[in-house]
Amino acid sequence: IPESGHKYYLQFSTEDYRTGEDAGNCLATVLFPKKKSRPVVSIKCSHTKDQKEIQEEDNKFYQRIRHQSKPITANNIPDSYGNIEPALEPVWALAVAGSSSIMWEKSTETLGYFLAQVKSARQWIRKDDFVEFDYTVLLHEMPTQEIISCHMRLTWLPGQPLKVKHFCAPEGHGAEQGSGAEAGSAAGPSAEKGASF
Repeated sequence: IPESGHKYYLQFSTEDYRTGEDAGNCLATVLFPKKKSRPVVSIKCSHTKDQKEIQEEDNKFYQRIRHQSKPITANNIPDSYGNIEPALEPVWALAVAGSSSIMWEKSTETLGYFLAQVKSARQWIRKDDFVEFDYTVLLHEMPTQEIISCHMRLTWLPGQPLKVKHFCAPEGHGAEQGSGAEAGSAAGPSAEKGASF
């Protein structure tokens, strides 16, 4: 698109992260603006799972995290052999969801990112109903093969978008400021303004 950038039209299928079952098909447009800014994404998906079933799964997941006898702390998920302890699967799943908003913000036409590892995770006990975690995540940058360390604070309540604040500092480089605040969901990313933490 002259003066604007490159626009891509995509059609893809999705799968349930935990079970690998077919979760539906999506149509998306992605515009990479000429000026350096995050991609503009529009996405529509048809879901094979019933919305009520998804909400029930979210609530079970939420209750599992919310009713720990003590705050969850963890390091190196997955471990050096690629294993994730079953008790830490919710911590990993939230990290995957939260880091996707960082990857969306940082991606360009020539750079992409994958979550390589959660170096550390710490749950904060809150007086309200939200669950909150601090993470240090390692993102694998493609095609440079660089590993980027990001600090991420994530808050979530079922039925509401995940809220993510982050700060990334590439290894061997100066610090790079992250977002003020991000909100993301399976329905598509959306930004909200807020102060850095």
